[in-house]
Amino acid sequence: MKENTIVIENAGLNYSAYVLDVDGCTTTGATVEEVVANMREAIESHVVMMLEAGETVPEPVEFVGTAKVAV
Repeated sequence: MKENTIVIENAGLNYSAYVLDVDGCTTTGATVEEVVANMREAIESHVVMMLEAGETVPEPVEFVGTAKVAV
């Protein structure tokens, strides 16, 4: 089992998320918990489709950081 880094954004009326490692793998949810659960399903489905298409599944990123910027 691999762990993928996801980005969750507050979209106003809901939350959206995407995977840094897997292009095109996105989802939404009413709550953070829902978007995380939906993302697990989305990643699993996306990876299965990639494998069936003979594509290589990228390795998860090993580091994610943040930066503070004075504005």
